Amino acid sequence: MKKNPEDRLPERPLIIPFFIMNGGCPEKCVFCNEKIAAGDFAPDLRREFFAATVDAYLRWNKDKRRRVEIAFYGGNFTGLARADQERLLGWAGACLENGRAAAVRISTRPDYLDEERLEFLRVRGVQTVELGVQSFNDEVLRRARRGHDASASIRAIRLLQTYGFSTGVHLMAGLPGDTRESFGESLLLTAKLRPDTARIHPVLVFRDTPLADDYRRGRYLPLDLAEAVSWCREAWERLTPAGVRIIRCGLQATPEMQKEGAVLAGPLHPSFGSLVRAAVFLSQSLALLSRAPRRAHTLSFRVAGCDQSHFRGPANANVETIKKLYPGARIVIDSRNDHTPGHLSLCCDTGDSFSLDIPGMQ
Repeated sequence: MKKNPEDRLPERPLIIPFFIMNGGCPEKCVFCNEKIAAGDFAPDLRREFFAATVDAYLRWNKDKRRRVEIAFYGGNFTGLARADQERLLGWAGACLENGRAAAVRISTRPDYLDEERLEFLRVRGVQTVELGVQSFNDEVLRRARRGHDASASIRAIRLLQTYGFSTGVHLMAGLPGDTRESFGESLLLTAKLRPDTARIHPVLVFRDTPLADDYRRGRYLPLDLAEAVSWCREAWERLTPAGVRIIRCGLQATPEMQKEGAVLAGPLHPSFGSLVRAAVFLSQSLALLSRAPRRAHTLSFRVAGCDQSHFRGPANANVETIKKLYPGARIVIDSRNDHTPGHLSLCCDTGDSFSLDIPGMQ
């Protein structure tokens, strides 16, 4: 019997985030200002705030079938005192026991994981561990003052996979000393290690950081917006075919980021992820066009309704690029809600047709 699409459970969980504000961090990275990046939360997470936040998210959630996860972000969770870890996971565990949440996820450092820590996490409901990898280049890590090398990240990812945890990595584009080549090497190794997910964002220069001092002295120059989008497009096109799902490109905007002087420089954009998706669609559209005969007078693209804005690009820029390449051709866009998301096809009036599926867009 054919299933109704509405019977499928949503793929992406409802994540209820809590920020531990650099808790457990042994040192401060050159780029980090957690109050700007995450929000100006209290340094100590209180039980009353935790309970009220869970209640608010569950009231807001309209789809009761959606999987709910409680997340502890913004620091090095496994670097917290064991009593603090037990306290936080105890609050989350109560939500697991009463059915209000299905799992817990944490973010932590690669050099703060071992078999004993993972067993502690597993029996307390943690199913996903996101690692602050940032780069697999040792010189880049040294200049970022991460305090660990690339081998620590490799060991941590493999250990998490051995223990059956869903594994995520956080990568940054444009760190001090990073180049397009070294970033590409980090992507290549990430694809080889095959974590389940990745978050990727270009470096922003936040005030009150060592990186801000280097920027003012002319010792550091962040990527511009076009470069950042291009680097992250490459990440999408390298990682998603390897089965690594990109769950975010660019930092989520916070009210603190909008305050004057909070972000000194860098490719800050309210819809950065959409820019990256549009760049991926343009790249894949050009790949199809490279196979089309130059004598074609009509180019008909077929895309899903949900993909139309990404196919067109910001202010229709992608379509304009295609028109410049084929100035004498008529461009037709067939966009319908019943088309398959992530599927892109091209039909020409010459009778030729081509299609492809863009990984990660489904």
